[in-house]
Amino acid sequence: MLLLQDLGYQHPNQDVVFDGLNLALDAGQKLALVGANGVGKSTLLQLMAGLLPPSSGRVQASSAPYYVPQHFGQFDEQTVAQALHVADKIAALDAILDGRATEQNLLLLDDDWTIEQRSHDALLHWGLAGVGLTQQLKNLSGGQKTRVFLAGIALHQPGIVLLDEPSNHLDTAGRRLLEGFIETSAATLVLVSHDRKLLHQLDAIGELSRRGLTLYGGNYALYAEQKQVESQALAHDVKSRERALRSARDTAREARERKQKLDARGQKNQHKSGLPAIVLGMRRNSAEQSASRLQGVHADKVDALANELSALRQELPDADRMKVGFGQSALPTGKLLLAAQGLGYAHPGSEPLWREKLSFQILHGERVALRGLNGTGKTTLIRLLLGELAPTSGTVGRASGQTVFIDQDYSLLHDQLTVYEQAQQFNTAGLQEHEVKIRLTRFLFSKEDWPKRCRSLSGGEKMRLLLCCLMLGTQAPDLMVLDEPTNNLDMQSLDILTAALDDYHGTLLIVSHDDYFLARLRVERSIELRR
Repeated sequence: MLLLQDLGYQHPNQDVVFDGLNLALDAGQKLALVGANGVGKSTLLQLMAGLLPPSSGRVQASSAPYYVPQHFGQFDEQTVAQALHVADKIAALDAILDGRATEQNLLLLDDDWTIEQRSHDALLHWGLAGVGLTQQLKNLSGGQKTRVFLAGIALHQPGIVLLDEPSNHLDTAGRRLLEGFIETSAATLVLVSHDRKLLHQLDAIGELSRRGLTLYGGNYALYAEQKQVESQALAHDVKSRERALRSARDTAREARERKQKLDARGQKNQHKSGLPAIVLGMRRNSAEQSASRLQGVHADKVDALANELSALRQELPDADRMKVGFGQSALPTGKLLLAAQGLGYAHPGSEPLWREKLSFQILHGERVALRGLNGTGKTTLIRLLLGELAPTSGTVGRASGQTVFIDQDYSLLHDQLTVYEQAQQFNTAGLQEHEVKIRLTRFLFSKEDWPKRCRSLSGGEKMRLLLCCLMLGTQAPDLMVLDEPTNNLDMQSLDILTAALDDYHGTLLIVSHDDYFLARLRVERSIELRR
């Protein structure tokens, strides 16, 4: 059982992340936690795990939760045994087997004589046969680090499991193991993820937003349907307020025009009336006061409608508020863009990466997935295709054209530049300053965001800024190569990226293990790599 009561958290600088959250999960219940980047999903998991103290309210758990973090850099100096929380037991076991059966060592081991074998079995289950308990995490890949922490679940059999984006660095085989665990586990489970295949497996969705924590019954498919209905209703309200605001502004303008005509007519008639000046002045003051009151009523109505409309627009999903549109590529559809013939590569002093030489073609306009398990050389092949590496055998032919490579860290952006300065770096069309700022606004960067340094942006914000930059030119790239672009993106950012790439008419070469993402992009074929 996991219980949150009036839970709140604020940063040391007093910024409130969330407040008044309530949640009750029964034993064995599985909840997916979704929400925009920065809303506090990871913070909430850390509060559940007891790694952060709440600012208000409390967390009550029937047993100690097991937490799999999203980032692992803070554990790099630890050994695998330390990450699995078995280092003390393993050391005690080694000491006892070495003849030092002290009371302290026996107490540490706690009769767990199979701990070493069970640790190796857990690592083996998660595809880490060659990883030893004494290895440091800094020498492992991102996917291997994730598997180490997942292996701890099999080892400790916790009653409550908290998973923060566990599929981010996993290859296809790792994702299948993770899906199997989620399906068969009897533990109470809370999962933060943007992986639709994982989300479909859970029986409830919790959406964390500025309004708090909202629960939706059913899996992600039912949640998406409900959100679609809500989004359509919200879009209808926005259009209704837009019509009302236009009508109110038209009414105010017509009232001003009528007043101007009446004033002009009244002044003309007053000159002919022969009334004393004091009477004319009183009439004029009374008319001006009446007109002022009327104008104030119209202005108040326009302001109220404008504020309501602004608030409603803020509730719209980011993808609905953005205006996305790539230009046309310069190359004709079907032109031969890349051709590999007998391609092979071997790192100095190592065996060839691929058991068979690679031969394939990519035509302009195609959407191709580059697939393979971790360590099969996907990034190396990209570097060969882009001309950054020379093959050890075979050839790569490339058509002339503009190519853009987007990695999961969006390293095309410069950390030291501001949002506006970064946009200007891509302004090859010579747009004026106000035009560049209009484009930034279309990608949800307000004037408060323009002076921010790129290093301070979240993954979703970096993705939006890079898309904006790519659309500042007069023509779209001919080839876009994306290396795990969905890692570290929330659901809304993923929807934005998908919508933008769906609108792109050039060539896509995508490295991704996310089948749902590839299906949404209508990827036509795959290049499979095997060691």
